[in-house]
Amino acid sequence: MYNEPMLRDNALQGKNYIVTGGATGLGKSMTKYFLELGANVTICSRKEEKLKEAADELEEQTGKRPFYVVCDVRKYDQIENVIEEASQKFGQINGLLNNAAGNFISPTERLSHKAFDTIVDIVLKGTYYFTLAIGKYWIANGIKGVMLNIVTTYASTGSGFVVPSACSKAGVLALTRSLAVEWAKYGIRANAIAPGPFPTKGAWDRLFPENIREQFDEAGKVPVGRVGEHQELANLAAYLMSDFSAYMNGEVVTIDGGEWLKGAGEFNHLDAIPSPVWDDIASSIRQSNKKK
Repeated sequence: MYNEPMLRDNALQGKNYIVTGGATGLGKSMTKYFLELGANVTICSRKEEKLKEAADELEEQTGKRPFYVVCDVRKYDQIENVIEEASQKFGQINGLLNNAAGNFISPTERLSHKAFDTIVDIVLKGTYYFTLAIGKYWIANGIKGVMLNIVTTYASTGSGFVVPSACSKAGVLALTRSLAVEWAKYGIRANAIAPGPFPTKGAWDRLFPENIREQFDEAGKVPVGRVGEHQELANLAAYLMSDFSAYMNGEVVTIDGGEWLKGAGEFNHLDAIPSPVWDDIASSIRQSNKKK
């Protein structure tokens, strides 16, 4: 049952959402379920080719085509353009899912300041840029909006070997809780989801080269004995974006099978990797990124 849809048919009928990073991975899975529940969805990403491919696939799967707009979340003017085009297309925007992210595993001392900036700019800056822009839009137009941010379990605990991501996600979590209080008077809610391992083909492969995936099985760290199904995350996201969760505000919901309770710091176990293997990992990641 856990990999089946949860909400009733048409539960999101009449809702208009924006999903950042909606062309791939978990963003696409959540978008699919929103569409199936009747919502209109605008997806955005940096690459038009990926957006069109996702829109075609989602239309074939759901019978409903998402609207898409090219956007680099690090560019505020491009974010404003997404909001303008989406609101013109659907009349108004009811919800924002901040999902766009970037990450890589590495000992922190091996990172350049530019590598650190890359993750912070996408994850933290991209989220607060989009949040600020949509908040201004909602407040100016008197719209009661809902915001959902995808964080991580280590946003609260911290974790070695993903320090730029941990810093960024911690900032997003603080943003979520702060605005839940400040903007509630405008009818704006803000919540977050902290997922454990939900493997996606592209991101998971870039994060964990094949030889490392075999040595560090993520399912083995999860008390329930498996990784998450995309539908499980989509069910939770749809609930938190819907009016059914109207009394939830400023909450972060962990969905990880008990992983963080078993060992706080999702990637701390990578301390077992010897230095020469990190060279191999870095090389694999560079090769993977060239193919993107």
